[in-house]
Amino acid sequence: MKFLPNIFMALLALTWAAADISAASEDDWFKYLGDNKPYNAPAKNISSAEAMPPLPLPATPLRRTERKKPPQPDYLLGKVIWGQSATFQDANGQQLEVADWNLCPTDLDRLMDKTRKLGLNYHWRNINLTSFDFSPATVPALLFSGTRTIRLGDSQVEQLRSYVSSGGMIIFDSIAGSPYFYASAYALTEKLFPECQLLNIPGDHPIYHIITEINDVKVPLHENIKNPELEGIYIGSRIGVLLSRHGLGCGWNDNTDPLMQLPGSSYFENRSANELGMNIVAYVAGYAQAGFIEGQPEMFSLADQQTPTDELLFAQIKHNGSWNVHPNAATALLMKIKKYTSIKVNLQRRAISLEKDQLNLYPFVFISGLSDLRFSDKEIAILSNYLQGQGFILINNGLGLKEFDQAVKREFARIIPGVTFKKLEPNHQIYNSLYSIKEVKYTPRARNLGTEPCLMGIYVSGKLKVVYSPVDLEAGWLDIHYPLIIGYERSSATQLGMNIISYIMTN
Repeated sequence: MKFLPNIFMALLALTWAAADISAASEDDWFKYLGDNKPYNAPAKNISSAEAMPPLPLPATPLRRTERKKPPQPDYLLGKVIWGQSATFQDANGQQLEVADWNLCPTDLDRLMDKTRKLGLNYHWRNINLTSFDFSPATVPALLFSGTRTIRLGDSQVEQLRSYVSSGGMIIFDSIAGSPYFYASAYALTEKLFPECQLLNIPGDHPIYHIITEINDVKVPLHENIKNPELEGIYIGSRIGVLLSRHGLGCGWNDNTDPLMQLPGSSYFENRSANELGMNIVAYVAGYAQAGFIEGQPEMFSLADQQTPTDELLFAQIKHNGSWNVHPNAATALLMKIKKYTSIKVNLQRRAISLEKDQLNLYPFVFISGLSDLRFSDKEIAILSNYLQGQGFILINNGLGLKEFDQAVKREFARIIPGVTFKKLEPNHQIYNSLYSIKEVKYTPRARNLGTEPCLMGIYVSGKLKVVYSPVDLEAGWLDIHYPLIIGYERSSATQLGMNIISYIMTN
């Protein structure tokens, strides 16, 4: 399903929404979901939230008097003000004003209190998009919470796209599992990044393991759901937009009782919601540096230019998965090769299309990814012909995820039928072409692999033509910490990368 056209996937989301809607309209989902008893009376005087100040919170993240104390930790999350406000009336005649964006006013306050106890000393704030500077340095992640349809202007969509592209992250919490909110968040994500696919986040992704090992969850009204079913799009190596179709916020508040009033609601029970929430917070903090560095413009752009005849050009294949895993990594490696070897290299990375570019112009091509991918029959034929000729392919498993590993092995069985990947022997020439590599160091999550390098290869007519790293090699070419990736540490990744390039150019 991941590779169906985007418009069809959007229709599937809307179909899912229609199937689960048991209330008459989305306004029936507009309920106060905080600590007080539910307010069941119909909403009155619905108006735009843009004209109202932020609602007072029972507990604010920073009071004015606190500014006289030593500086507080940085803001990590911003809760976006959006939608409309309304007045509700309870059975006692008391009126309560609520807003789309703030149906559970203390959700982030409670969640951040819990993460601070774990040593993540960050705060949060309310964000009005009309005055926000859209800089990830100000707030690395934005939370949209609600139950009804999100509506944003085109200028705000463009600003949010720029925010995510430069390192920020957007989190959508359908706080009650509302199909209206989910469908609008899905559509907004596609509008933000029409060139990207909204994918299921696989179970071995760092976001499920960064603090707590999350292998299954509980969704009280849907006992058959065991998978968190988080979805997202990748920007570089990180999740740029994260979408939860099941409610998180009330669980962060340790009070999901108000959700019982909503027929068709879908939400994580308190423990699952908190474990996921704390992992999300840790993920935002841990990958903020990666987002900032990978979000910088490449020193040498991907723009087309004439291919040099006497220099190595790093050509990277665009495919229908998440192909651009570590922007700037290739240039970082090439700069080291230029400095420490006599190999002539062009510092530009070229992104190429299999069906549009001439593959035989390049002595080798690079494939990287962290999700499923599928080559068309025409692309399979092109790659097969390339390997039968003088071509060489280097493949990197970004983050070391199983989904990409399975896709690579499946697709290359189509490219070279009857041939499988085999681990390169420790004395293979590739480990001695520049540096003598006897042992390597892996990141903590991959140290069960020991100390031998784990490069795999495919031989065509007795010659090594494909090298595949099933753990992340490319990440180590950059001076960035990627929490919980399955990969090589920096020094080993750099030496292996330089050896592979040297081997390609001398064989």
